[in-house]
Amino acid sequence: MDPPPPRSAANVVPSVRAASPGVSHGDAGRPLVAPPRVRFSPHLLFFPAATLYGALLLPWSVGAMLLVLPAPASLATPFGHAHEMLLGYALAVVAGYQLPPMARSRACILFAMWIAARVAFLGLHGVLAVIFDMAFAAALALHVAPRLFRAAKKVRNQALPLVLTALCAGAVAFDVALLASGAATLQALAGAVVLLLTTLMLFMGGRIIAPAAAGQRYRQGEALAARVQPRLEGALLVVMAAAVALIALPAFDGWLRFACAAAGTLALVRLARWQLWACRGRPDLVCLGVGYAWLGAGLLAVAATPPGALRTAGLHLITIGALGTLTLNVMASTLLLRLRRSPATEWILVVATVLVGGAAVLRVAAAAAAPVQATPLLVAAAACWSAGCLAALWRIGRCAHAVVNRVPRPHEPA
Repeated sequence: MDPPPPRSAANVVPSVRAASPGVSHGDAGRPLVAPPRVRFSPHLLFFPAATLYGALLLPWSVGAMLLVLPAPASLATPFGHAHEMLLGYALAVVAGYQLPPMARSRACILFAMWIAARVAFLGLHGVLAVIFDMAFAAALALHVAPRLFRAAKKVRNQALPLVLTALCAGAVAFDVALLASGAATLQALAGAVVLLLTTLMLFMGGRIIAPAAAGQRYRQGEALAARVQPRLEGALLVVMAAAVALIALPAFDGWLRFACAAAGTLALVRLARWQLWACRGRPDLVCLGVGYAWLGAGLLAVAATPPGALRTAGLHLITIGALGTLTLNVMASTLLLRLRRSPATEWILVVATVLVGGAAVLRVAAAAAAPVQATPLLVAAAACWSAGCLAALWRIGRCAHAVVNRVPRPHEPA
């Protein structure tokens, strides 16, 4: 029998060309399977930026309204302050939490739109001051709502894309009203946006807190019977929808107050049934519960006050206490879980929660105080808010940096 021919490069069937991981090559060396694409999580951009923006711009606006700090004219009015609180800070957090992993270039485009909207509002006038903001709100709705509508299998779950769509539409309407409407319309639209954000926090808070509390009780060898509580959740959505519709109708203010009282009561009952005090060693869950309690307290405050300065102070229990507490804790927890770290050990989140709560209390005290005492109380409230945001930013920024610099696995979001 003849010996086999010597092996050479020409005889070797498998190609010895260097191949990239995850790529199959044919005989001609052409890839048969495309390399896996690494998706990028937009919250790595939006969460640190939103936290820094909240820490700097909102106290700057308070200082401008009190004539103690120089600032652009757009920030020196209550409606400018509300615009950047709701459409600047809050909408950036919503974008970071709700946008899915996507190509890095697309995430950067959306983030650049948000940056352009902030710069335009601060530095420009007229239509140009709000056109970028309207474009960002519309782009956010188009990226989020269709996907969530397709994913919602139950009618109750369609509340999330409906609320997000209404929130983005309310943002556009607020921008238009800044150009062409009077104070009454702006007041109604600002209130509607606050109530839409409240509805979103009531819904998402239940979907975040309930499973986390149930999981902790399970690890303790216990069971939590009241979790999402779909009947209470459905009732909350109904009364909040009524409140959003009624806030623009001054003749029906009594019905608005009734709807807010019902929503606040339902929210506190739902919170109590989660029994967060029984979750041992979980201060992060307690912080989220504090934020949810601010929602109930704010809604009850709106129900207890007539239109005017006291109702505005009641709304600040929502926009400072609830929005600040929930957003800072959720942003930090999301990034910590990406790094497989438990939020339960992060004492900085407790500090941020206490500072934001102090800001809410001081803001309400300023509304009830004499004019000579109101200014230092407002300054103290702004300082507490800024300190709380900066405390959370220390953790949020470090976590985002750690996530960006680690090596993701194929198909894992960066």
